Order: sequence, then C-alpha cells, then structure tokens
Amino acid sequence: MPMLRFRLKELIADKSFNEGRRVTLDEIAEQTGINRTTLSKIGSQKGYNTTSNNLDALCAYFDCEIQDLVQRVR
Repeated sequence: MPMLRFRLKELIADKSFNEGRRVTLDEIAEQTGINRTTLSKIGSQKGYNTTSNNLDALCAYFDCEIQDLVQRVR
C-alpha cells in the first residue's frame, strides 16, 4: 500500500550541514508556527497525516519544493 514519507530529518540534516550549526525542532517550531510535537510526529511517525498548511510552512522554512519534503513510497 503506497504511503507518504516525510523527509524532515534529511532536510534538517542538510540545513544543519549547509549552515554549519545545529537546527532544532524548537527553532523550526518557532519559525513555522507548527507545534514541536507535530514536527516530531512528522519526522518519525510512519504514515503520519498532517495539514497542507504545515507542509507549506515547512517548504517555506527549508526553501524547498513539496517533492523535496514529501516522497510517495510503495
């Protein structure tokens, strides 16, 4: 059964590497308005369902396209 996989951890690792600093969920929560618990679930809970507003906020924060954040896996 196909499902969506969120690449949040990968994007955090890339941003941390590129900026030479540690990017935290607390920072992302503060910058995006997304609850830290929700971010944690997006990053770690298989098959987690979130809103398009959250996806849009994360794409804006990471300056990425939706396909960089969300991947459809079979």
